[in-house]
Amino acid sequence: MASDSDASQQQMQICNPVVCSPPIRGRSGGIKKATPAPESMRWLLRAVLIAAALAALVFQLLIPSLKPRGTDTAAMDVDSELEFDMPGVLRMYKTGRVERFDGTDTVPPSASGDPATGVFSKDVEPDQAAGISARLYLPPGVEPGKKLPVVLFFHGGAFMVHTAASPLYHRYAASLAAAVPAVVVSANYRLAPEHPVPAAYDDALVAIRAVVAACRPDGAEPWLSAHGDPSRIVLAGDSAGGNMAHNAAIRLRKEGIEGFGNKVSGIVLLHPYFWGKEPMGGESTDAGYRGSFDRTWEFVSGGKFGTDHPYVNPLASPEEWRQLGADRVLVTTAEHCWFVERARAYAEGIKKCGWGGELEFYETNGESHVFFLPKHDCDNAAKELAVVTDFVRRS
Repeated sequence: MASDSDASQQQMQICNPVVCSPPIRGRSGGIKKATPAPESMRWLLRAVLIAAALAALVFQLLIPSLKPRGTDTAAMDVDSELEFDMPGVLRMYKTGRVERFDGTDTVPPSASGDPATGVFSKDVEPDQAAGISARLYLPPGVEPGKKLPVVLFFHGGAFMVHTAASPLYHRYAASLAAAVPAVVVSANYRLAPEHPVPAAYDDALVAIRAVVAACRPDGAEPWLSAHGDPSRIVLAGDSAGGNMAHNAAIRLRKEGIEGFGNKVSGIVLLHPYFWGKEPMGGESTDAGYRGSFDRTWEFVSGGKFGTDHPYVNPLASPEEWRQLGADRVLVTTAEHCWFVERARAYAEGIKKCGWGGELEFYETNGESHVFFLPKHDCDNAAKELAVVTDFVRRS
């Protein structure tokens, strides 16, 4: 049986494994005296323990970065929450961040003439103080001093996307300038949601004032001062741009322009963006379908104007409608356009509201909303362009 001194020595050896090697039992069961560990073994054990401690520390530091994105902080969670989503067009998050997926491509102006039409174009700022910019188009071969109609064009895009430099609108404006021929001013305007409606209407009226001023003999823009006829200004636009042309003409009649008056020669509404609370004609009654259009209008107007406000439903205010600042109106649409019933109702309603001007209505069978932009080479697009061209020529 081991003595008290032997047991004490055994306890000391077991409790300090770094300094001493483990006790060794003999064949008889007794404990032999341990021999000190070599110096190299001591350093090896120290290195192992230090490496283990460092590995544990690194592992703890790496754990947060291995978490899935969007779950590491509350801020990232908030930034992933959607406020509005129009798939493939625009997305807005609750933080106010906006992503645009459509209408972001641009093409430069054709300073030496468009290869397809020969039309010259350049980017200008007709009203620098107001920050209004535009792309200006001049047809080829215009004689010095010859006056042409002026088309002030507002692009579509649900008030949210596209610019005058978008390929679709650059091509259309150049084609229109060549076909009439006319000076075309394709205006940019502030977009929602950063600038909700009525910001677009405000910019449209500023653009009208700038074009009128530029068409004067002493105007700052030489193409307009030399060739723009202020008595033959036509407002035009597709989809949301058609809505803008209508509302700009309403504003013009109310406010007027000194030395010019309160009317333009005509307005062209190409598949105009109009809507309303109640279904009309053959419009879908599906709540989900209608709700998507309701939400879009609420979004672009900042929730300030309902779907029966005159901005988006002219039929809701005949007394204002009859004050349209133009004596000639062309409305075009297509059989499968989202707003075809609204275009038809506009054509019928404007004749009944007390407006005394000339109306022209044109509908294309078998086509969808603003088909003439992506399908610009098809026969139906050429026919619709011919209708618009004739209307502008007669301004």
